[in-house]
Amino acid sequence: MGNIYDGAFRTILNDCRKLIIPVINEIFRESYTGEEIIEFFPNEHFLDQQDAADRERITDTNLRIIGKYTKKYHLECESSLPDGRITIRLFEYDAQIALDEGEVREETLTVTFPNTAVIYLRSYKKTPDKMKYVIVTPGGTVQYDVPLMKVQTYSLDDIFEKNLLLLIPFYIFSHEKSFPEYNDNEQKLEELKGEYHEILKRLDELERQKVIGAFDKRTIIELSNDVIREIAQKYENVQKGVGEIMGGALIETEARTILNQGKSEGISETKKKTALRMLKIGKLTIEEIAECSELSMAEVEQLARLQIM
Repeated sequence: MGNIYDGAFRTILNDCRKLIIPVINEIFRESYTGEEIIEFFPNEHFLDQQDAADRERITDTNLRIIGKYTKKYHLECESSLPDGRITIRLFEYDAQIALDEGEVREETLTVTFPNTAVIYLRSYKKTPDKMKYVIVTPGGTVQYDVPLMKVQTYSLDDIFEKNLLLLIPFYIFSHEKSFPEYNDNEQKLEELKGEYHEILKRLDELERQKVIGAFDKRTIIELSNDVIREIAQKYENVQKGVGEIMGGALIETEARTILNQGKSEGISETKKKTALRMLKIGKLTIEEIAECSELSMAEVEQLARLQIM
């Protein structure tokens, strides 16, 4: 998978861990409340091979949820066309995860395979609804399904109604096939931009309701911006139009954070520091900085001149 998408997926998992719970509920039909303990494990695994040096495999997500019951989960995020290699790689990961926590008692090895799923950012005609493991052993055959989550099948309403906020940075994939039309049709592009204004509005409301924190919201916006810049590289109008919405929201969030820090210190000197930091961001007007920092425009202009000197 592309490094940008891979990095975005891992970042949102590491920085906003609770967001994985609704995704697991959706994929595995669980009913976790979000109050459970989540334990993440190292993603690096070395696979033993007789014909080569040990190979390092890096999984996307390897975790355990401790609630009424304790279960292990392994999630992978993919943007490529499904092929047999993905299934083989998944099984390699699963086997190594099972071995890492295997127990031997009285010469009996017990291994527990994780609940595994794949999150597909892109869906193709060949993308199945599930994968399957069939393991033939001398003691009998074991088989089970590996469910797939297809991000492109989830509407904006689905994402917010099911609290699948982890998918927001990748929502743009749902519109990827229409990029050529958006790029040449201003009206269609405005409709797409309208969806992203709606995303920001809903995130603001969730923050107000304390469903998510300011950091969670900022991370979602930042990663959405990263993914948009990457996926729309060949479509300047799309990249600029949607990117400016998310980038602008990111700057606004940064400015608000700076202001809140200033207010907490409660001294007039902090207002000047706040304005100086906003000036360094370089995206806000003098009037906007004056409003946010609670300084006069003349004071901000003076600070701007001092910064140039």
